[in-house]
Amino acid sequence: MDSEIAVTGNAVTAARHRSYPVRTRPFPCMSARGRPVTQGPQGDGAHHHDHHHHHGHGRGHGHGHDHGHSHAAAVTADSERRILLVLLMTASLMVVEVVGGLLSGSLALLADAGHMLTDAAALALAWLAFRLGRRPSDRRRSFGYHRLQVLAAFVNGLSLFLLSGWILWEAAQRLMQPQPVMGGTMMAVAVLGGLGNLAGFFILHRGDRENLNVRGAALHVLGDLLGSVAAVVAAGVILLTGWTPIDPILSVVVALLILRGAWEVVRQSAHILVEGTPVGIDVDDLRRTLHEAVPAVTDIHHVHVWSLTAERRLLTMHAVVPPGTDRDAVLHDLVDTLRGRFGIGHATVQVETGPCPDRRETRHAA
Repeated sequence: MDSEIAVTGNAVTAARHRSYPVRTRPFPCMSARGRPVTQGPQGDGAHHHDHHHHHGHGRGHGHGHDHGHSHAAAVTADSERRILLVLLMTASLMVVEVVGGLLSGSLALLADAGHMLTDAAALALAWLAFRLGRRPSDRRRSFGYHRLQVLAAFVNGLSLFLLSGWILWEAAQRLMQPQPVMGGTMMAVAVLGGLGNLAGFFILHRGDRENLNVRGAALHVLGDLLGSVAAVVAAGVILLTGWTPIDPILSVVVALLILRGAWEVVRQSAHILVEGTPVGIDVDDLRRTLHEAVPAVTDIHHVHVWSLTAERRLLTMHAVVPPGTDRDAVLHDLVDTLRGRFGIGHATVQVETGPCPDRRETRHAA
């Protein structure tokens, strides 16, 4: 993702220093590779976005910029096809296990189908990420549609809590009042599910191993495979011994796996939705690192770091430099450090050569 740097100086302070004239045009926006990006609505990027930052300066100071660049990460058609194929396979196997579970009376199969539902939703979100990664932003949605996948994950996670609760309740009822289970039907469906999950894992494993979506999807399918193995074990025990309580017992294990995954999905998606600081980033450490990497910066304030999605980090901040400083060089070093040390590819940095008017009005800094 291209980094965006909007540069503004304190016009009043700059005017007092003849050697540091006020610029009539903004500094060029530098891409993530350090190359200037064409400004204006007819830029060379894949799509446009507008964003205007008004810092509440007493003199009405603000800045905005319109860039023709893409927010999309590099995606491949092959990875997208693999994700879609495994999604269709997982959804089909889920339906088979639901039918098999109802016919055989196996709660373990129904629980494994619930586990497949969680992974089918994760695969759908991964596929959606590929699709949305190519969809351009528009004037009303300057960041495109990427946040939709986070909202969908949050709703999906909440629904999984309800599903897990139902499985646990039903398991408790069956432990108190055991019900007959057709071990043969259960075994056939569980083996079919296991073979399908094995094929799905092989498809994803042969794909782009560097892509986070593909790697995450492969882990989900591997979890489905383990659930199918549990169902096969339960069916084997029932066929050999007739001991049906093994079915609800293993169902509880699968339900706990679903709960664990659901909690992580809800926790992470909620953190993103409330604009929380990305995991692994400490704002104080970020300030210290930037001061060490760019000694010309005398103060860093109004630092805000958040995520558009789990992979897309954004930042805005103010940096103070002495009058006469080469601000282009400072910006290059700041952006390189933010990208290299903190994985922040989209940064808006306001450079000031005097006291920040925001501080007089807000009386606080981030």
